[in-house]
Amino acid sequence: MFVHHVFFWLKPTCTPTEIQKFEASVSALKTINSVKMADVGKPAATNRPVIDTSYSYSLLLVFNTEADHDTYQVDPIHEKFVADCSTFWEKVLIYDSESL
Repeated sequence: MFVHHVFFWLKPTCTPTEIQKFEASVSALKTINSVKMADVGKPAATNRPVIDTSYSYSLLLVFNTEADHDTYQVDPIHEKFVADCSTFWEKVLIYDSESL
């Protein structure tokens, strides 16, 4: 299993319309054929010193293989998301992992 976890920090100047566009576009990534499981979320209300809640949104994608992840990266839906929404974020942080 290959896990791709993306954290987005949106610009504080994003308008409600831009946020709606981001939410719709990031949610569309869940429909890409090579994605086995997906979730889009916002920081939970948990509060412990080890938890970072500074991000705006998280995208969790699970693939069967790294090759499936690579297919996702060049999928037209993913490329459209980046083209349409990359101006909305000021920072992106990605953690990829593979099952033991």
